[in-house]
Amino acid sequence: MTRLMTATTALPAVLSMLLCLMLSPAAAQELMPGVHRTPDARFADLDEFPFEPHYIEIDGLRMHYVDEGPGDAGTFLLLHGEPTWSYLYRDWISVLTAAGYRTIAPDMIGFGKSDKVIDLEWYTVDRHVFMLKEFVKRLDLENITVVVQDWGGPTGLITAIDLPDRFARLIILNTWLHNDGFDYTNLRRWNVRSQSVDFTDWTSEGCSIPPCRHGMDRTAYGAPFDSEDATAGALRWPWMLPFAQPEAGAAERQAAAFAALASWDKPAHVIFGDQDQGFTPAWGRQFAAHIPGATFDTVEGAGHFVQETGAPLAELILQRISEE
Repeated sequence: MTRLMTATTALPAVLSMLLCLMLSPAAAQELMPGVHRTPDARFADLDEFPFEPHYIEIDGLRMHYVDEGPGDAGTFLLLHGEPTWSYLYRDWISVLTAAGYRTIAPDMIGFGKSDKVIDLEWYTVDRHVFMLKEFVKRLDLENITVVVQDWGGPTGLITAIDLPDRFARLIILNTWLHNDGFDYTNLRRWNVRSQSVDFTDWTSEGCSIPPCRHGMDRTAYGAPFDSEDATAGALRWPWMLPFAQPEAGAAERQAAAFAALASWDKPAHVIFGDQDQGFTPAWGRQFAAHIPGATFDTVEGAGHFVQETGAPLAELILQRISEE
């Protein structure tokens, strides 16, 4: 009798546990046809990225994000570019949360722990902007300090222009918006070469993927790309540079956002690594001069992935905010 009572008593607890597992963000959504999801095991040994994963479903796709900190001081929204993911900001998160900010770092669709649509045709600037705007609205983010770099620039800056009431300031790192004054000379080479890069190969000495060339952690940055099915987003972003693909690259929409920044009436801080060959300090100064009241700094010795300089850059950003 005792054993029967114990089993009967335990049954509701077991059912409750199973129900919780079924409803967890990671398990609740079935994978759509034509979508790849990188196995969690690929990210298991990243000791420098201990953050609890969060997920939101948008248009049937699961989007991953880091969400840390109290939010008393506002919200930092940290946007990555090509071919990186939220890991890029790992050293910033403790600095920003300690300063009172809610710190959110999403992985765009096709990158990081987010779902990866296999079809190349899915990927356009407009679709990335739609996903980011839905992300901001569904999480009801306000008082946002947005940090943009690389393709996070067009995506994040268009979003800020479209949803200005939700954004408090701009932090612009080594990026651009399409306009008649931008020199694409160096990016033209990457536009062509990127289409023959094997984004699943991060181990060979001849790895030509940008993080490899900058000495970044190959295990971490290669983790999302476990198979060819995972690489469409990484292939598509450099392909859709607006001089080459004006529709997919939203050339007109980018140019309109650039024009709108000439009337931006909130703080903006532009910070460029001084070794970037595609987004040069000269362009960074020009970009800052285009935005009323924007400050400009360079980080000596830093290249395109300026976030890799770590916590000191996050501290510089907090300093610039304190001086507003």
